[in-house]
Amino acid sequence: MSEQDDGEREFDLKWADAAAHTEPSARARMLAARWRENPPEPVPFRSGPDRVASPRSSWVSTTIVLGCVAAVILLLGYTRFRAQY
Repeated sequence: MSEQDDGEREFDLKWADAAAHTEPSARARMLAARWRENPPEPVPFRSGPDRVASPRSSWVSTTIVLGCVAAVILLLGYTRFRAQY
């Protein structure tokens, strides 16, 4: 009886794997039903014009970062200089 069950099970797996159509997941079905009634608004890949940073703020950020890097370099150089003498 066990051999017959294994044979039927193998047949069922082959039959299921060979199926031409697969059913979408429950989440895909839920989203499809929701979007049929209320389609989502398009979302741009990049930020829109309302989120564009002003050129001035990007320069200020760059200056702050470069200033911090220069300060760390100077501090490390000063501590090495002090350690030598």
